Amino acid sequence: MTPSRMPRRLALLLTVVTVLTALGSAGTATAAPGGGAPSAAKPRAGELITVRLGDLMPTQAVLGHDQIRYKLGRYTSTKDEERGKPNKKYDDWCEANGQGEAATVKANARLDKPRRFTCTIPLGQETAESLAAMKTVVVGPRGRLYLTDGHHTFTSFLEMPDGGARMTIRVRVTDNLSALGERAFWREMEDRGYVWLRDADNRTITPAQLPTRLGLRAMADDPYRSLVYFTRDIGYAKPGDGPSPEFLEFYWAGWLRTQSGLDPAGYDRTDLSGYLALIEDTSRAMIALDPGIELPGSGRTAQQLGRLDTFGTKEFTSLSAPLSADKPGKVAYALSYRSTPGCR
Repeated sequence: MTPSRMPRRLALLLTVVTVLTALGSAGTATAAPGGGAPSAAKPRAGELITVRLGDLMPTQAVLGHDQIRYKLGRYTSTKDEERGKPNKKYDDWCEANGQGEAATVKANARLDKPRRFTCTIPLGQETAESLAAMKTVVVGPRGRLYLTDGHHTFTSFLEMPDGGARMTIRVRVTDNLSALGERAFWREMEDRGYVWLRDADNRTITPAQLPTRLGLRAMADDPYRSLVYFTRDIGYAKPGDGPSPEFLEFYWAGWLRTQSGLDPAGYDRTDLSGYLALIEDTSRAMIALDPGIELPGSGRTAQQLGRLDTFGTKEFTSLSAPLSADKPGKVAYALSYRSTPGCR
């Protein structure tokens, strides 16, 4: 994404607010089965549509599987409820649906039964801030829906027993490019920065090599991508001046690949202390970067991509908490889930 796109993206959020004000909850279209165009025909940029997870087409080939395992470990744990909080999966669903956080959760609640829990922001009362947190799609040829943000969140939902491919969620339409042919469509997607054509080894791929569905089986694991996720607010933070660049974490992962001493394979990532040592070393290397250096392929400096000036001690302490703690850290949840029978 180039800096010149930022105002346009902000304008899209204002468009959504206008649509919701005029139409209320009736302004939400529903996607047709099989990934086809929503029933409201051709949704325009800024409109909200309800989709099934199984109908979304990825625009990247890889995921950070340990990031997904953290979410699945936390979603399947009772630690949140034991602290008197809703399970994080309901907070994440409400946020992705443009409705803030979970408000009330019934005893028989499920992700695929949204009537059994409520969110802090009712439908039709969304704010610019809550809409900005929603995941985004581009409508492509034959009405296919290409997910441009939210691969990790939606894969986490899809892999849950109470989620799955038929689970529905709202997304925000970034663009409708359905009038274009396949070649022109992918050229436009690349020009606009909506697709990441790299495999798990950072080699260039073609659009035809992208997976056709979400999921841990369908999408390869990039351990560098998980590593960057765990360093958030410790070595870098998402820039606060407007929307974050698409594929921000992949740019950091690309830089990490140039640092021979920070290869995840060189650390014991099956052990909490070993994984934490990798995260700490990586975060300190980020902070030590010249803020003006440009990260490979990004066209942006380390400072523009969120490099922190000081080590995020508070966040690292939270991240380091073991599974036995009242509030375990993300790594502990990921390692716990990785050890469960049948874990992917």
